[in-house]
Amino acid sequence: AANAMLATKISFMNEIANIAERVGADIEQVRLGIGSDPRIGYHFIYPGAGYGGSCFPKDVKALEHIARAHDYEPRVLTAVEATNARQKERLFELVSRHFDADLSARTIAVWGLAFKPNTDDMREAPSRTLLERLWAQGARVRAYDPEAHEEVHRLYGKRDDLTLCESQYQALEGADGLVIVTEWKAFRSPDLAKIRSLLKTPVIFDGRNIFDPQAIEALGIAYYGIGRGRSVLRG
Repeated sequence: AANAMLATKISFMNEIANIAERVGADIEQVRLGIGSDPRIGYHFIYPGAGYGGSCFPKDVKALEHIARAHDYEPRVLTAVEATNARQKERLFELVSRHFDADLSARTIAVWGLAFKPNTDDMREAPSRTLLERLWAQGARVRAYDPEAHEEVHRLYGKRDDLTLCESQYQALEGADGLVIVTEWKAFRSPDLAKIRSLLKTPVIFDGRNIFDPQAIEALGIAYYGIGRGRSVLRG
């Protein structure tokens, strides 16, 4: 029940983020506002690319199963799981929209493969949804994660459309855009000018809202976050 409650908070914030984007609000302002209420607080109210790992998905499904086994339909839990599955598609949708759904000749840099920082665990990680959708559309991926390279090799083997890089900046070389999937500490304060110079197409898709959109766009880099509106540099 505890893990299902935390998963519910995450899916709720992702739902609100998607509404915020459509009405022109900034989810970060909404998050700061509701988190200031001591009844809510700031834990687990960060919007993003969806939750993964073993505990949250497994426990939500287990609680659903228990409920149905006792002749009860757990509608909230079903919605939590469905919202999370939909949210894992969000980064691909942003990339596809920016490039007018033509990814066949694109190379996309991906920062972060593990489902959360400080682990190599990729079980039900949002990165897997992104990688598989990009490959299905003919895109190539240059990826970097501090811990998960062996795990991605185990999952996908050797692929011509996947290059695992030795550093976050090496992943940008020859890439058309950057997608941030996991909020590793090393990704929070990068050399933005270096990012701008290395990318063929200056665009960042920030799946964890770790950057300030205005600071990014002031450098001439198009920016897309989660629930933060459309880039002013590219509709």
